[in-house]
Amino acid sequence: MSPFDLHAHSTVSDGTLRPSALVERAVARGIDVLALTDHDDTAGTAEAVEAAAGSTLRVVAGVEISVTWESRTLHILGLNVDPCNAALAAGLAHIREGRDARAARIAESFAKAGIGGTLEGAKTHVTSGRLISRTHFARFLVEQGHARSMQDAFKRYMRAGKPGHVEHAWAALGDAVSWIRAAGGQAVVAHPARYGLTATRMRRLLGEFRDLGGEGIEVFSASQTLAEAEDCARCARVFGLLASTGSDFHDPVESPLDLGALPPLPMGLVPVWSRW
Repeated sequence: MSPFDLHAHSTVSDGTLRPSALVERAVARGIDVLALTDHDDTAGTAEAVEAAAGSTLRVVAGVEISVTWESRTLHILGLNVDPCNAALAAGLAHIREGRDARAARIAESFAKAGIGGTLEGAKTHVTSGRLISRTHFARFLVEQGHARSMQDAFKRYMRAGKPGHVEHAWAALGDAVSWIRAAGGQAVVAHPARYGLTATRMRRLLGEFRDLGGEGIEVFSASQTLAEAEDCARCARVFGLLASTGSDFHDPVESPLDLGALPPLPMGLVPVWSRW
């Protein structure tokens, strides 16, 4: 169990707990520092901070930014950011606009595959009018019996070559890092092992990320095995990156890891929170 969980989602993006309920769960689980990192939005920060007032929990403002790098979709965490920063807010607003267009294309793709009503169905699961994601489509597919679970829905419908996968241009890596730095935060590569990069491409990504001003790498995540976490720890040492840890929590039932259900960081790594 780790007292730090620097990757969690609320109803502001595709989590199922309101920011205040997420904070209550974190307090109950004995977490000291929680980063709220909703996809492409920081709107839940104020509610989370207010909910944590008077407790021992420190809420860190964060965000998970969608990025396109060498034709791949990556996620970059911004930790300890100023959610009111103009550059960050403008960049995130632009990404959210693109999400609406992508959702329409996803629904068209599903319709061609013989599964209708997915956009309307996904919207019934949207908890914030500001953002729609693939997770909302997946929940609808499970609800309608097209998939047994969220993991099954992503495996059967959301991977490349499947109806729920459409190409989309997100933010450039350099832009995402610059927005985070402008907001006074640290840029961290989220769940690096999830992207299926070769060792050569991973080195290229991390080298470019570091040169752009990126500072950290997520070592532990629900998306990574312990062996993959060891690889990430090695990359942190080689590239001189700070180490982060996060459950990527979305829901008490759906999520593989609960808040804080993470091992301590390996010895020899510099935690990202050491700079706060």
